[in-house]
Formats: sequence, C-alpha cells, structure tokens
Amino acid sequence: MIETFTALFFAHVLADFVLQTAWINAQKHRAGAMLLHGALVLLAAQVATGQWASPWLLGLTAAHVLIDMAKIRGGFHHLRGFLADQAAHMVTLIVVAALAPGLWATGAWADLPGLLPLMALASGLVVVLNAGQYAVALLMRPHGNRIRNNGLSDGGRQIGLLERGLIFALILMGQPLGVGFLIAAKSILRFGTATRDQRTAEYVIIGTLASFGWAILTAEATRRALAYLPPLEIFALNP
Repeated sequence: MIETFTALFFAHVLADFVLQTAWINAQKHRAGAMLLHGALVLLAAQVATGQWASPWLLGLTAAHVLIDMAKIRGGFHHLRGFLADQAAHMVTLIVVAALAPGLWATGAWADLPGLLPLMALASGLVVVLNAGQYAVALLMRPHGNRIRNNGLSDGGRQIGLLERGLIFALILMGQPLGVGFLIAAKSILRFGTATRDQRTAEYVIIGTLASFGWAILTAEATRRALAYLPPLEIFALNP
C-alpha cells in the first residue's frame, strides 16, 4: 500500500502545485479550466503509477474534481479552506491506495523500486516550497495591508523559499541543529526592523514561525516515509 500511496501522492502534488498554473487556479470556476485540471490530475496519476487504463485512477480524478468544485462553490479561499481541501484529497488518496494497493506493483514501473524514494523526496520538496508558499501567503494575507513594505518586491517570497528549502535539506541530512542556527541568523538580520516597527516585527515573526513550522513538519514526514520505502543511497536515514 505504501508504494501505491507514494506514487499517488507524488502525482497529486505534481498536479496541484506544479502543473496547475495561476491561470487554471483562477479560472477553475469555468468548466473548461476545471476539465483541464482534471485531465492533468489523471495524466499525473497515470505517469506516476505506470497504469494507463485503471478505473481506480478515473475514480480518483473524479473525486479530485468534485472536491475542487465544492471548494470553489463554498468560497473557501482562506487557509482553513486550503487545509480542508488538501485533507479531503489526502483521504481519497489513502482510500484508493487501501482499496487498490497493487496499482504500483502491476504498473509499468514496478521493476524500478528506486523511483519510489525519489518520488517521496520530490513530493516533500514540492510541499515544502510550492504548497508552503501558498499556505503561508494565505495565513499572512489578512495582515498584508497593515504593514509598510519597503523591501524588494519579491524578496519575502524568495526568502521563504530559501529558508524552507534549507530546513528540508538540513533535516533530511540529519543536521537539525542547523535549523537553530538558521533561526538565529534570521533573527539577527531582522533585529533592526523589529526594534523600529512592532507591527512589522509581529508580521515577520508570524510568517517566519509558520514557514519554519511547515518546513520542519514536512521534512520530518518525508524522512519517516523514506524509512518505509526502498533505500535511497543519498542520505543515511533512520526510521
């Protein structure tokens, strides 16, 4: 089951956070954009599992589209809606993996078990970077118009990507103490801003804690998932 779930989860994050463009996300209330998104979900699942005509993947795609439609109709354009949407998708992935655990074993890539840890790593990286950026942005959106931003127009996003990527790498390399040094370094660099403007300081603290927390939890989940998959000769991982 873990092999099938790993492949399905990789397909999910690929379809939702890599292949889904800003245009698709903005236009999913239109039938054409939603159908395009559904086609990408199905294609990603087919490629990841090596199954080209499985009714389970068709059912998974239909469930994905229905969940997205419910999110759009409910107007859940906030962090709670995003988390609920992703939780619902996770449930469908678990159900399909439990009911059809042989999707991976009977697929085209069954003889390449080394793909599974690579999929797990890629999934974790996408969740840390892309999904993390979206989640933190949703969390900070209500506070964004209350602060004055004199920095680079895209600086905050790039800093967030870099810090989450570094945390992900440090934890997977078995160097969690490095996360503490990263927190200390950012605190020192932000000290001047914090002492001049309390509102901006609180904004930065909330965003930083959310970004760090997301990265730590994702990295730890990825590390634990890799312990149940065929070994990957890049990191020395402990279960």
